[in-house]
Amino acid sequence: MQYTLIDAGVNLTNHQFDGQHQEVLARAKDAGVNQMLIIGCDITSSEESLALAAHYNQYATAGIHPHDAKTATPELEQQLTQLAQNEQVIAVGECGLDYNRDFSPRDIQRAVLRRQLALAEKLNLPVYLHERDASEDMLTILKEFTVRGVLHCFTGNAQALSGYLNLGLYIGITGWVCDERRGEELQQLIPSIPIERLLIETDSPFLIPRTVKPKPKSRRNEPALLHYVCDTLAQLYGIPASEVAKHTRENFNRLFGLEKK
Repeated sequence: MQYTLIDAGVNLTNHQFDGQHQEVLARAKDAGVNQMLIIGCDITSSEESLALAAHYNQYATAGIHPHDAKTATPELEQQLTQLAQNEQVIAVGECGLDYNRDFSPRDIQRAVLRRQLALAEKLNLPVYLHERDASEDMLTILKEFTVRGVLHCFTGNAQALSGYLNLGLYIGITGWVCDERRGEELQQLIPSIPIERLLIETDSPFLIPRTVKPKPKSRRNEPALLHYVCDTLAQLYGIPASEVAKHTRENFNRLFGLEKK
């Protein structure tokens, strides 16, 4: 493998990585993954993501995941604004709607999403978006704001994809696309995603690609396995993996304003 990759979504604060951050990043570097975006899902994990990004010279997001929307306080905007003052924080999120698990009431999810979209607009930052079984409400709310960002870990249908692309969003693809069973619909949609709007991510430690052989004993995904996603996308686009890597690096830097850094 003679190309480098950017992992556009890593849950490095997850307990499965505790005490192993240095080793995980070393393996990633050996696999050509030189840069990654460390995701914040609530205030605590956003603070931890920033600390890891600062320590390892990576990037981070700061936000409230829809699962944790019920934990948002009146101080949310102040807390996220303070975190966003750090140059490693390049997006607001992970924020969005999740009607699949409904860990937070839907009205609270919608309210907290709107607060974060308004803040991102005020701070002139991209948003890092999550959506499960909620594309209709998600698109309605997004249209209320001037939004730029990425719909992370896209697994939706053609109608949702069209809606997000029409808003100018980038589309994040994970190891879900490597699953010949539940990823079949996504595989068919990949050619509909302009390669100039594509980002690739592991969403590790979750969603280990089914194409990984042999599977690690831990069954845990990690950034070093991102090339499996890249290889599958290359097959679906009918282009070399090095081209997918090149476009997704350029897309990441363009979206997050890192082209001159």
